[in-house]
Amino acid sequence: MYSEKVMDHFSNPRNMGEIENPSGVGTVGNAKCGDIMRMYLDIDENNVIRDCKFKTFGCGAAVATSSMATELVKGKTIEEALKVTNKAVTEALDGLPPVKVHCSLLAAEAIHAALWDYAEKNGIVIEGLEKPKADIHEDEAGEEY
Repeated sequence: MYSEKVMDHFSNPRNMGEIENPSGVGTVGNAKCGDIMRMYLDIDENNVIRDCKFKTFGCGAAVATSSMATELVKGKTIEEALKVTNKAVTEALDGLPPVKVHCSLLAAEAIHAALWDYAEKNGIVIEGLEKPKADIHEDEAGEEY
């Protein structure tokens, strides 16, 4: 059912916690399943993500996708982080059961929400970044993947 990578990121989540005085914070959720993800970014003057942490309330797949998403953006530029999709998160975890693909959508959207917060705080526009949705519905997961 779950890949070894999913189980590893659930059992040993990477980058869990908060960043004090973050550059950007993004919170997204899925009202239907109850998952809530909050991503914290620390971005340096060269637009590189120095640190990324998360807090997630949800199932094992939600924790695993949050953990993997932080790994995918840490050390990357804003432009590289913007390219992290739910498909990239799912593939990095060696797949997810179809009923859990929405968790990867939440993880990608939480990163984008944190980037949006960073852009708003700094009065900048990040090319290609759209205003994030606070609530992600299950039926939308298929559209993004």
